[in-house]
Amino acid sequence: MAQRIRTLVLLIEILFLVSCVTHITTVAADNDGDVIHVAGKVMCQDCSLNYDEWINGSEPIKGAVVSITCMDERRRVRYYGSDKTDERGQFDLIVNKVLYGGKDLKPQLCNVRLVSSPDQSCNIPTNFGNGQTGVKLVRPFMVFKDLVKYVVGPFYYTTPMCETPKFENKY
Repeated sequence: MAQRIRTLVLLIEILFLVSCVTHITTVAADNDGDVIHVAGKVMCQDCSLNYDEWINGSEPIKGAVVSITCMDERRRVRYYGSDKTDERGQFDLIVNKVLYGGKDLKPQLCNVRLVSSPDQSCNIPTNFGNGQTGVKLVRPFMVFKDLVKYVVGPFYYTTPMCETPKFENKY
């Protein structure tokens, strides 16, 4: 019985510490630096490959466009920006935290999503990694001095052959 109580107390202490660290990280992200960085990767995945190749064979897409849309508490767009991926399929959106009019941007009200792919053989957006519907910025990946960085994705496009057909109900 005493062992169970010690285990329960230890578990409660761990949960408390995790909660404190999460709160400190979020507060630090809200207060440090004038910009936030949002990084990620955009890849092409071909569904016609066998399972091993499909899982491990994704290729980066150069020139894919990823956007960020930030709202205010009244659900109005306060910021919109986009970035193209490099030859490794990576993007780094840099967003000013102080908006026009002196208002502060709240990262948790921002959404990052796929916009377009220049690769005609791989330009169907998928929702793997929520690239099609978008990812909310919840918790920063890194907070260090003036650097606040979020990491999302990877996001994926697929080939037109892999697109799910859309059926209309005519009844």
